[in-house]
Amino acid sequence: MATLPDHVNMESRDSLTGLADPAHARATMARWQEEWPRDSIACPIHAMLISLGRIDTVNVAFGESAGDGALVEVAQRIRHFASDELDSTAWVAARLTGGNFLLLARQQCSRERWQWLAEALADAIAMPIANPEGGARLRLWPRIALMRVTEGDGPDQVLDRLSEASARMRGGQGQRIDWSTGETASLGRTFRELEGDLLAAIDNEEIEILFQPQYTLADERMIGAEALARWHHPTVGRIGASTLFQIAERADHTAQLSRHIAKRALQQAAHWPSHLRLSLNVTPADLAADSFAMEFARMAERTGFPLSRITLEIIEQVLLADLDRVGHVLDQLKLFDIRLALDDFGAGFCNFRYLKVLPIDCIKLDRSMIDGVLEDERDLAVFRAILAMARALDLAVVVEGVENEAQRRLVAAEGCEYYQGFIRSEPVSAQKFLEMAAS
Repeated sequence: MATLPDHVNMESRDSLTGLADPAHARATMARWQEEWPRDSIACPIHAMLISLGRIDTVNVAFGESAGDGALVEVAQRIRHFASDELDSTAWVAARLTGGNFLLLARQQCSRERWQWLAEALADAIAMPIANPEGGARLRLWPRIALMRVTEGDGPDQVLDRLSEASARMRGGQGQRIDWSTGETASLGRTFRELEGDLLAAIDNEEIEILFQPQYTLADERMIGAEALARWHHPTVGRIGASTLFQIAERADHTAQLSRHIAKRALQQAAHWPSHLRLSLNVTPADLAADSFAMEFARMAERTGFPLSRITLEIIEQVLLADLDRVGHVLDQLKLFDIRLALDDFGAGFCNFRYLKVLPIDCIKLDRSMIDGVLEDERDLAVFRAILAMARALDLAVVVEGVENEAQRRLVAAEGCEYYQGFIRSEPVSAQKFLEMAAS
């Protein structure tokens, strides 16, 4: 399994976004087809071409730096979406030219599910992008062309067919998803129907809680886990956490879903050995409530899990919304001895002011921060600079997405304290995690 498989070397990465470049995407597709067993079905490759509208307008209105920042943000959204929704298969995300991106996945997938994933990704990309220099937030409108690669399709043919479908949409009336064949599949469930399904799933406790183990780099000792959510929908299939919260946001039930996940995770973690910590993700809806700290503390105390063993993870987008309000809520959480981590550090605009003015205990380095450190001296220099800053501020560092031994050795040699990643374990069930903790 891989989150960004076929790790991109220095020569085949897009210099702006860190995604694969067109050559790497073509080579990956060709290799998948070449390595696939000849005596089985055709290699099951699915492709999406994501084309951004208005990127030229952004460059004119806000400047090229804002446009570049928007492209970096979109790349991170694609990367995180794929990591969340395609974590059990091989995939690669690439930037082709300008505002055009490619997502390839090697997996068995129905037309309905692939189209539904495209709809969910389009919604994620279309969410407002904060302008780090202040002022109006940016919005980009994606068009996504889809295809299922057949046995006779080479990489060039795939890109040509996707480009034709994208051009057809560009000349249409507001269509944002289309197949290279021009035939649109039925989604099985509309987003409105999914909103109702989600409320029923919460009530019936059908949201699965998984745990991503975390380890020390010094002695490979397990220190805890991050709680993650998955929803196995009977029609759509598995829905990862990011899309799950998109659906909840549409229904205005983000806070309800977040509390439900936190409560169930805390209940299951109540049986853990006393040295293990639990990390939970915090949403903007959570921190928008002045009473969140007190309500969360009461919920945790009812489950019996000690507040001092909880880490709450905050993403940068939460802080961009209202730094003063968020800072007030975080100060309240610190009064309960809860640890606070800045999640996905390095994936966004990396505003270091947050580390200065907020009571942060830890930074979690986004998986993109280690993608190129083994091959690119500049990437390694940035990585080392962030670690030096963390040490100067007395912040712990957790590295996400460690997937091979070379990465693990490097981050250990650079002085990182903790890590999580598929090299040790994928996210596991509560029972499996308890067995791992006891072994």
